[in-house]
Amino acid sequence: MWYSGITIIPKRVTMEKIQHTSLSDLVAGKLADLILNGTYMPGYQLAAERDLTKQFGVSRTTLREALKALEEINLIEARHGAGWFVSTLNESNLAKAHQIASSAKGTIPSIEEMEGEGSPAGPRRLPVAPEKPLIIPNLKTDRLGTFQLISWWEREKVQNARVMVVGAGALGNEVIKNLVLMGVGYIYIVDFDTIELANLSRSILYRESDSGRRKAEVAAARAKEINPYVHVQYLHGDVTTAIGLGVFRRMDVIIGCLDNREARLAVNRFAYWVNKPWVDGAIQEFLGLARVFVPGQGACFECTLTEQARRDLSIRYSCPLLARENILLGKVPTTPTIASIIGAIQSQEALKLIHGKPVEAGRVMHFNGMTNEMHTTSYTPVEDCESHWSYGEITELPLRVNATKFSELLQIAHRDLGPDAVIELDQELIIALTCPNCKTREEVLEPISQVGFNRAHCPTCGVLRETEMTHTITGKEIFLNKSLAMMGVPPLHILRALNSKEFRFYEMTGDLPDALHFSHFEIPELHKTFSIRNRIRLHEKVTLLEKPHITLHEKVDLDDSETIKIE
Repeated sequence: MWYSGITIIPKRVTMEKIQHTSLSDLVAGKLADLILNGTYMPGYQLAAERDLTKQFGVSRTTLREALKALEEINLIEARHGAGWFVSTLNESNLAKAHQIASSAKGTIPSIEEMEGEGSPAGPRRLPVAPEKPLIIPNLKTDRLGTFQLISWWEREKVQNARVMVVGAGALGNEVIKNLVLMGVGYIYIVDFDTIELANLSRSILYRESDSGRRKAEVAAARAKEINPYVHVQYLHGDVTTAIGLGVFRRMDVIIGCLDNREARLAVNRFAYWVNKPWVDGAIQEFLGLARVFVPGQGACFECTLTEQARRDLSIRYSCPLLARENILLGKVPTTPTIASIIGAIQSQEALKLIHGKPVEAGRVMHFNGMTNEMHTTSYTPVEDCESHWSYGEITELPLRVNATKFSELLQIAHRDLGPDAVIELDQELIIALTCPNCKTREEVLEPISQVGFNRAHCPTCGVLRETEMTHTITGKEIFLNKSLAMMGVPPLHILRALNSKEFRFYEMTGDLPDALHFSHFEIPELHKTFSIRNRIRLHEKVTLLEKPHITLHEKVDLDDSETIKIE
């Protein structure tokens, strides 16, 4: 260096190399740490590369360098067409994994931190069940083998699942078909209607020869034809009155394929009372919607009702007999295409619930088939919604509704709750019909579900009669010696007893074997096991215990009493 005419020779400086860890090394170290601490178990499939790049905030090139580094020490392996999977820890890769993991301590946020408030919104990849082994199915012999290739699919959960399908119309046909194809083990089908020719244009399970037959029965039989290894049960009846709460209580998922608010409201309350999720679907022409309701998570169906809808319901219930007539007459114009779309969404949501996967409870998915647009909207929960309460501890009584009297059940309630206890019923009992014109009074003593609107008119003067009803049993009634079944209590039902301070819930568990069996159209031969003994291997010499004696054209001596006529 020259300075002011003087040449200065600088002292030689030795530069030390700066230690630097690349970003790919940091990502590899974090992944190695997650494997070592058990977050990612052997056989676990890593998320898609696009999700990992978002998680660690790096480019795809950097991520692939990290994955390759882990692959080189046999900590992960790439499977063509499937993704990256965690390898088993052993002596060859354990020490190197610790070395790589130590370089990333405290440098990259953990998964929990990444999933905080700053995590990106949108769909996330469903992880593989950590314990699920890799099984190559035999697609020639296993009808559900393809599902084994789905990373999160758990066959045992699907085959043990119990799903109730309420409604066997256009939507119900699609849902039942999907559940059967997926191998859902136990399906309970409910409908009160019969088949007419107009149903054939949008119901895959019905045939022209089925006209006049019960929808639930035919749908169950066809489901069994599609997959003989599922178990089905059907009920021809009204979901609002014919099914005991004990049936709902034993379901994993309830799927509503209904066409009226009254039935949806009933299913919603029943599901919430016994703390079960349900999936609702609705269709009309090219429009459809699907939504999932889970007790304790967001809004329920009753929360979604507008003021006008509530007014309509109150007007119908001002004459309860007429309300039931309106339910039974409900018809909605639909197409098979929109039924397929919404039915598929409902089935998929049910499958997610069976596997314990996250669902968007309390939100509705709208589909407009005319414009092919889809959007999702959140419902606002109503704080004082009448559906938002659930039954407490349920006492299982070894009693049956057709053999138990009201007086006997009231004795149990008095023993548990005191002499002031009463029993509440879920449907009204018609005590009497009184004509305001001629003052004639007819004692009925029947549940409202068994009294038609035509009986509301006076047979003498034709005037609409006043209805005397009750749903509370106090012990002063004249029908205490009648059975619960005679007053409209369905088998396996759960009845409420209460005093001024608390409730008790009694299930008629004695009805369980007959009320819930899943054995309709069962084929015993399919589940029969055969024991094979003395197997013969190929090319093995076989020694027979007895030599067979076969003689061609052997003469046969007949008794005198036997004659053979040859024509």
